[in-house]
Amino acid sequence: MRSSWFAFLFAAMALLMGQANGQQKAANPAAPGSAQVSNNYDPLLDLPPLPKSQTTLVGGTVHSIDQIRDRLTVQVFGGSSMKLAFDERTHIYRDGMPATQMAIHKGDRVYVDTMLDGTKVFARNIRVVTAAEAADARGQILSNDAGHGRITVQDELSAKPVTFRVTPATVVNNGSGKSSVAELQPGSLVAVKFSPDRRDRDVAQEISVIAALGSEFTFYGRITYLNLSTRTLAVANQSDKKTYDIRFTPASVDVNSLQQGAQVLVKAKFNGTGYTASNIQFMKKKAE
Repeated sequence: MRSSWFAFLFAAMALLMGQANGQQKAANPAAPGSAQVSNNYDPLLDLPPLPKSQTTLVGGTVHSIDQIRDRLTVQVFGGSSMKLAFDERTHIYRDGMPATQMAIHKGDRVYVDTMLDGTKVFARNIRVVTAAEAADARGQILSNDAGHGRITVQDELSAKPVTFRVTPATVVNNGSGKSSVAELQPGSLVAVKFSPDRRDRDVAQEISVIAALGSEFTFYGRITYLNLSTRTLAVANQSDKKTYDIRFTPASVDVNSLQQGAQVLVKAKFNGTGYTASNIQFMKKKAE
């Protein structure tokens, strides 16, 4: 009789343990060898993580905003309109302060970090700027009409060239000090500060020469891209944390030593369309 009782108790305990294991597996469904799904993420209710595509900065004015369907149309400075999507993953700022989508109005000047999310263009960050501060443009000079006091710049954010008026009050800097408007050569890279006030928006307040034709530059950093067929490499420059595409010739470098990840010191000239290396030195990595 005692043995029958122990057999019944053992069977009951086994049944309870089996049910507990089954409930635990149901609460943590994961196929063998697959990554464990976070218990905090609900694919039906939660938004997916941001895509890992690169971001592109776009500047313009708000043409329209659909608060119901989370859609935004921006008239790009000097270009055509662009339709953007946004949602709870989007960070929105108004004059530097965190805000919601209700702070975006038609006619507002915005700068948007855009990225591809499947087939749509997604707004990762939206910055609304209403303060009357100097705005910026950056690009390459296409022409300098000194007689009429005008320069035309292919802005990085625009699909079309932008023309600025140059007045006696316009300040020109070439990196080593003040310069003159006559030294603004076509092909040079410049940064232009101008007033956001529509009445004086086409007036250049300050023009800074980033790279003039024939200027020599020194880049130091790691090679992040290498294409021997096109003789092009990219260097992540440590001084300004930017990456530069540089063309090279076999005479300027030991091609057999070129490899992605190498630390290099590159001396290059700006020719109006890009940088061409005159000398490339390989630097030894510091011991960790």
